[in-house]
Amino acid sequence: MAVDRKQLILEAAQKSFSLFGYKATTMDQIAKLANVGKGTIYTFFNSKEEILDEIVSSLIRHMKDEAERVVDPTKRFDENIHRVLLRLLEFRKSHQLTIKLFQEEKEIGTKAVVDVIQRVEQAIVDYMKGIIQEAIDRGEIKECNPEITAFIMLKTYVALIFDWEQQHPPLGKEEMSNLFRLYFFEGLST
Repeated sequence: MAVDRKQLILEAAQKSFSLFGYKATTMDQIAKLANVGKGTIYTFFNSKEEILDEIVSSLIRHMKDEAERVVDPTKRFDENIHRVLLRLLEFRKSHQLTIKLFQEEKEIGTKAVVDVIQRVEQAIVDYMKGIIQEAIDRGEIKECNPEITAFIMLKTYVALIFDWEQQHPPLGKEEMSNLFRLYFFEGLST
């Protein structure tokens, strides 16, 4: 029964964070949504930040599963890295909690939210770093710093998906793939 209550608390907190943001969510709201007493929350979690941390840990595991689903061992490295990045950023764009957290990070800069956003991005970079290192080991790409390369690739995708769309029509998946291939694998030199 204790596990069920803990899960109810996590689900209620995720719902509240998704609707109102981390900063605006109170332990009273979480208790009400979970239909438990506020004291019950403290039997499982010491703070709202600890609840967010557990939710984000689960979110990161889910994102990794999503990324692994789109990797196709029969495809080239550039195709797989494009598929992984696109899937992870589509997930971020469609998942209500990540939308709200990224919005709060940008608009309010709540420290706990800034920290978890950095944690999510670092998890993506770490995952991609492994894919890049494997491609280096197979001789598919030049020797490079896999972590810096993963970081640059992620930030390029974020810019193409989120920043570009603030002033321009969204890019299609094929166009993004072609741009990614051009900038990272073919280069601009003639």
